[in-house]
Amino acid sequence: MNTVLKAVILGAPGSGKGTISNRIIKAFNMEYISSGDRLRQNIKEKTAIGLEATKYINDGKLLPDDLMIKFITEELSKVRSNSWLLDGFPRTLQQAQQLWKRETLDLAINLVVPFSVILERVEGRMVHLPSGRAYNSTFNIPKNPGFDDVTGEPLTKREDDKPEVVKKRLAVYEEMTRPVIEFYREQGILKEFHGETSDAISPQVINVMSGYIKQAQKT
Repeated sequence: MNTVLKAVILGAPGSGKGTISNRIIKAFNMEYISSGDRLRQNIKEKTAIGLEATKYINDGKLLPDDLMIKFITEELSKVRSNSWLLDGFPRTLQQAQQLWKRETLDLAINLVVPFSVILERVEGRMVHLPSGRAYNSTFNIPKNPGFDDVTGEPLTKREDDKPEVVKKRLAVYEEMTRPVIEFYREQGILKEFHGETSDAISPQVINVMSGYIKQAQKT
């Protein structure tokens, strides 16, 4: 893909961002940056930023905007491709505004999935932390149960996928992210996709992104 495309993908926890992101980067050869997976990897490796993040997490607090902005800025500096997809950031209006000052985005993808569907879905979710690839025990099933299709490494069951935790996360997401969605709507780059499964939503996303790239190549 010669056309540069910088995008963010938004959606409530369990909305299928990981699965759909994986299909996007395969289709368009983009670099995938999952803020959550990369932060968990930093925590696991006990890096400086991982240790700092752990202090907030252990106290049951959200990471402050300035820490997340610092973290994402560092991660973006490591990106090797001109085209990338950012997942899990921004989550607040301040984060969105700071990212916009640093990078002019081309597209903000918003996945709209009913919360009732999400609650059913998260119980079977597993992820491969280094890559961000997501699987599920009822759909997008790994070829070898419990192991990543590409590397063969073990998959991880996230602690924050417990139903009671998910309900709280959904409420927080709704409150915090609404201003972010409106911000991108005002910038004219927001595209919303409704559905109940990744298989139903991902073709819509791929189609819109293909159209954007074709239009950009003409100009």
